[in-house]
Amino acid sequence: MKSRLELSISQYSTGGRKEINQDFHDIYIPKEPQLTHKGVAIAIADGIGSSNVSQIASKAAVTSFLMDYTSTPESWSVKKSALRVLGAANSWLYSQTMQSNYSHDKNRGFVCTFSAMVLRSSTAYLFHAGDTRIYRLRDGMLEQLTQDHRLWVSRDKSYLSRALGMEPHVRMDYSSFQVEVGDIFCFMSDGVYEYVSDTLMVKMIEKHQDRFEEIAKIIAKYAYKEQSDDNITIQLVRVDALAKKELKEIYKQIEEKPFAPLLEAREEFEGYTIVRELSASSRSHVYLGVDSQSGTQVALKIPSIDMRGDKAYLERFLMEEWIARRINSAHVLKSFAPSRKKNYLYNVLEFIEGQTLSQWIIDNPNPTLETVRQMVEQVAKGLLALHRQEMIHQDLRPQNIMIETSGTLKIIDFGATRVEGIMDINIRLEQENLLGTALYSAPEYFLGKEGTVCSDLFSLGVIVYEMLSGHFPYGVEIARVKNEAAQKRLRYTPLYHYNQEIPVWVDEAVKKAVAINPKERYEELSEFLYDLRHPNEEFLKKKKPPLVERNSVIFWQGVSFVLALVLVFLSLN
Repeated sequence: MKSRLELSISQYSTGGRKEINQDFHDIYIPKEPQLTHKGVAIAIADGIGSSNVSQIASKAAVTSFLMDYTSTPESWSVKKSALRVLGAANSWLYSQTMQSNYSHDKNRGFVCTFSAMVLRSSTAYLFHAGDTRIYRLRDGMLEQLTQDHRLWVSRDKSYLSRALGMEPHVRMDYSSFQVEVGDIFCFMSDGVYEYVSDTLMVKMIEKHQDRFEEIAKIIAKYAYKEQSDDNITIQLVRVDALAKKELKEIYKQIEEKPFAPLLEAREEFEGYTIVRELSASSRSHVYLGVDSQSGTQVALKIPSIDMRGDKAYLERFLMEEWIARRINSAHVLKSFAPSRKKNYLYNVLEFIEGQTLSQWIIDNPNPTLETVRQMVEQVAKGLLALHRQEMIHQDLRPQNIMIETSGTLKIIDFGATRVEGIMDINIRLEQENLLGTALYSAPEYFLGKEGTVCSDLFSLGVIVYEMLSGHFPYGVEIARVKNEAAQKRLRYTPLYHYNQEIPVWVDEAVKKAVAINPKERYEELSEFLYDLRHPNEEFLKKKKPPLVERNSVIFWQGVSFVLALVLVFLSLN
């Protein structure tokens, strides 16, 4: 397999028998590293005949999609990036119609059909609304990948039921599938596919494979010859080579750079003066260093000697710096952009002077509810910054949360973080199913399921529970349960079992956050934070059970004490 995606392109468009060509098409092949991160984008749009301005809509839709898609964050998935961009394009087209003379008749406004595909690594992502079509030719078989959005009222009469600019919000068909070398994707407007049969299409493509760039024009001319009375547009994209499934900038470092040595205090290393060792574990060594140029204190993190033969570990190690550079939040560990060439494998991260939340919990066994709220809200802000970039931390626990001397909380350690936007371009990150610390990990991880925003919410809920009680919501049993049936038998222990001062409505909020079933948890972090401060009406209906149910030992001890007092009183009389 070659190191990059390689394609052959053939495309052609003409107004045909119409004065104005309302079709528009284009393809964008970026240079590295965007080619790896974003892939190749292909798009075709077809204006509707009832509109005199739909050619503007077609051009705007295709152009904005190709340019804006590649400008989205690298950490976003293709699906999120494309749908965000298409949603914005649709809103703009719709607003143009509403502000024009055609607001009373949308079929005369800025409306167009739209089909697009993103080819990244070995996966194709398809987005579609309208009646332009995308086909795939594989092993001599032509398969239509899109579905026409047309409403037929009779054999001869139909209406376009979905298109860009038609409604305030557009519903795009979406699908993804694996690509093979030799696949040919055909993008066509109805001026082509209504006049060229599938069989003839296959014959023409196979006949002219040696001059691929001319095939689109040959097919278009045939459609015109067959009396096509519409605009004629066709794009052909052949996959000649697929890229290796790897994140190039990280893999290149692993291949080319030696491991950093273990360091000592006062040692000079790569322009940093080592002050002292901060931590050493089976996974990494971390040192406090001072940048000799800027005087900035930094944390230098080097791979553990024991893990240097594990490429999956090394990729995740280097991903930590990659992630930290892409998050801008006061509550997430940051990385420094390299000011000079690195000659070894190591990460340069922000130095945080303070203590872990784990140590804080030990030092503060009885915090006030308000203190816990304030601290959790900071952690949640860090999580939200990750989630906005389509990153799931997957290992949120007190040891991975630092408290600066100023009181600011920061999430650290992204060794288990799932970045949706790169999962399909890195084969080892896909294969390695890294779980966080068992007591804080969401139950779905133990069933082999992927992490979601709700998984991080579960971990945050466990941390809140621990801060308020010093215990865990399901005890230590959750770490031993490995199947769904056993998970359903787990029982949540109410917070007031350990802390009588906790209101029932607060306990119910925490209980919902740590629900075993992800579907029963909060959908958004903000909802959980709100319910920690504001009594939820649904939770206010619930009351604490009698003391005999909450703590039978204390109840019967109390009863025994009262009976003892009665006996003493009676004996004295």
